[in-house]
Order: sequence, then C-alpha cells, then structure tokens
Amino acid sequence: MASISEQLLSLAVEGGALQYGDFTLSSGLKSKYYFDGRLLSLHPEGAHLISQALMPIIRESGAVAIGGPTMSAVPIVAAVAMASHRDGSPIPAFIVRMTVKPYGTERGVEGPLVPGSKVAIVDDVCTSGSAIFHAITAAEREGCTVAKVIAIVDRRQGGSDEIRNRGYDFVALMEATPEGDVRVVQQDT
Repeated sequence: MASISEQLLSLAVEGGALQYGDFTLSSGLKSKYYFDGRLLSLHPEGAHLISQALMPIIRESGAVAIGGPTMSAVPIVAAVAMASHRDGSPIPAFIVRMTVKPYGTERGVEGPLVPGSKVAIVDDVCTSGSAIFHAITAAEREGCTVAKVIAIVDRRQGGSDEIRNRGYDFVALMEATPEGDVRVVQQDT
C-alpha cells in the first residue's frame, strides 16, 4: 500500500497541482514547474491526506497548534484542525495575515492562538522561505515557540536550508529538483 505522502504526490499529478512549463514564482525566481498546493489542499481527498500526514508530525513535535501564512496555509490548517477534533485530540489552527487589516481588531494573527504555546508552522511550498519566516515571526511575537516547520513541497532553493540554519526543525513531505522531479521524502503509513 502506498504511503500517505505517495498518495498525495499521485493526487497532485492527477489533479494538475504539479504543472510543467515556464513560471515565475512569488520569490521572483523562474521555474520549469509549478506546484499549486491549493489544488491539493482544497481537494476533499487531498485535505484528508494532508491532515493525516501532518498530525503525527505535529504531535511528535509537541506542538499544540498549527498555523501558517494566508492564503496557502488556510486550507491546510483547517483540515488538520477538523481531523484532529474528529480524532478526539484537537489541534487548534491559526493564520498569519501577510498584511494587517487597518480595521476591526487589526490583528496579524487570527485564530485561537494561546500565548506561550508550542506551535507548528506550515506552508504548501518552501522556496525562499519568506512567507514561512513571516509566519514564524508573527507566532513568536505572540509569545509562542515554534516547535516544527513543515512544507508539503520543498523546492530545495535555499529556504529550507535557511530555516534550519536559523535553528528551526524543518521537514517536508516531498522535495523537488530544479527540473521538477518531485519525490516523497517523509515516509509515513
């Protein structure tokens, strides 16, 4: 039987989340492939598989909440929160706005985040790591400790190395070569 991460990779290919061509990434870098994590995390089976792959990692790290940057992490953290509730051991979710809204509560972090908590930060893709670092900084500003940083796909373009260099525990379910050959690196069952 295929692992959860292998099932995710198959679904990404079948569902068009992994595309080949000429793309410009949010980091400004050029790429021969594009991974659209939203096509995976917003798919019913994809959301289920992501939550099942992430919950053991989160629990093992000691994190009691999961969060990440808008827009990419929103369906991921929601899937984990819902699945963890169903399992009877809830993991609350939070999201980090890339820009604080100048109205309402004017919060940069939304959700039931308790200051002093150990948290996991997640994103669909890690390239330069800028969105992940933004989320890490926001969680730490709230008084939390980042116990784990997770990406669905690590593009291996410097972001994950910088995350590790700054002392964070980083893991990806899959990683890619510059040519877009994506392989499973986080084995699960």
